[in-house]
Amino acid sequence: MPGEIHAVLGENGAGKSTLMKIIYGAVRPDGGALAWNGAPVAIHNPRQARALGIAMVFQHFALFETLTVAENVWLGLENKMTRAQVAREVERVSRLYGLELESARLVSSLSVGERQRVEILRALLTNPQLLILDEPTAVLTPQMAERLFVTLRQLAAEGCSIVYISHKLDEVRALCTRCTVLRAGRAVGSVDPRLETNRSLSELMLGEAPPAPPVRTARLGDTALEVRGLSLPSSDELGVALADIGLVLRSGEILGVAGVSGNGQAELLAALSGEDRRAPAGSIRIYGRDVASAAPRARRALGLHFIPEERIGRGSVPGLALSANTLLTRREPVRRGGWLHRGRARRLAASLIARFGVSARGPDAVAGSLSGGNLQKFIVGREIGAAPKVLVVGQPTWGLDVGAAALIRREIAALCDAGGAALIVSEDLEELFELCSDLVVIARGRLSPRIAVRDASPALIGQWMSGLFGETGAPAPVPVATGVEAHA
Repeated sequence: MPGEIHAVLGENGAGKSTLMKIIYGAVRPDGGALAWNGAPVAIHNPRQARALGIAMVFQHFALFETLTVAENVWLGLENKMTRAQVAREVERVSRLYGLELESARLVSSLSVGERQRVEILRALLTNPQLLILDEPTAVLTPQMAERLFVTLRQLAAEGCSIVYISHKLDEVRALCTRCTVLRAGRAVGSVDPRLETNRSLSELMLGEAPPAPPVRTARLGDTALEVRGLSLPSSDELGVALADIGLVLRSGEILGVAGVSGNGQAELLAALSGEDRRAPAGSIRIYGRDVASAAPRARRALGLHFIPEERIGRGSVPGLALSANTLLTRREPVRRGGWLHRGRARRLAASLIARFGVSARGPDAVAGSLSGGNLQKFIVGREIGAAPKVLVVGQPTWGLDVGAAALIRREIAALCDAGGAALIVSEDLEELFELCSDLVVIARGRLSPRIAVRDASPALIGQWMSGLFGETGAPAPVPVATGVEAHA
């Protein structure tokens, strides 16, 4: 209805994104009817949808990486504004809605959260009658999400209809007035989320109660990953420089890194994974071995596996089969001399599909054909299945439903219970509080003091995300003698 914020819930692969793409004209339906403002309509392409007043923010970004923020927004606006006018409008509207962005930055230099802001901003500038949001807060901090909610409520009050897809049930209950639940491509119920609980909504989605979060007591061992005095200028003129980063991660431990997107997370992950090999000698060590300038393959040989936050393009090759995608980081199907054992690759992919509950048409399914959540489960499974000694993860459960997210968290916990170590970089505070024993916050390329989750609160971590960890009475870092180190 006009002015309604209507949620669509369902497991990964339930059909939510496909249904939204049909409404937006990106996918042709096999049958059925669609009415717009009471009149039957056939929407053949997104341009026609935009002309009707329909805008969509995709879960998988539709941005040109070699263009600037303003240029990407300009391409999505079918009017006579010049690029200079669009750039000024981007700056104005981004400040108005708390989605701060620099219009001149290249999209390739933006973090996932910043790219999400570009998508949202581009949709808002079209002044839509219907705004479709597919996982809009998956990589936004709680503070940024709340600012977005203020914007959405304002749009709804002005008569804009909003379809909201999210796996964050607290958000749905706080924001939406009605929700439709999909399961296996069918609508199984429509309820008022304000009258439901997270558990009852989960049962509607999954057909059963969600699994309980893992309860674990960490048994800490040797130092698995040590970062000391890591300072790096940004490789991009508009990026974030790292300043004296220091942390210690021990076997059996899960350490969380929180922060607002664009504060150095991407630069830190690149330095740890080996994508950026400019780190000073001795600043990054895996079980005592200096890997500051080592290539990613050498780090994997020492037991470090990495899951990037961008699952398409970096975590997977969308045009290749799942069996071929196992070869990106797994060497089991590679014979001596570099020959590939395709049968072994297919069996490995099939085992990951079964273990991690991936909805796919077998190991020959093309990665790009999977829903975002199912592709994420496959990528996470590929790395955890290698039994790494150190697992570095960016946004592990981005876009996952409650059941899939719980499975991934259990697997990470089990890996660390077996002696592995995990560093989780996430903007989902609820996830970090549930999964980690200790937290640090990254802000403007610096790390906060380290704090035990039991001593932290969302309010304190939110303050630290603003870079105020030197001014809020934060606890001092734990002495190095305990094997725990943090630099403010």
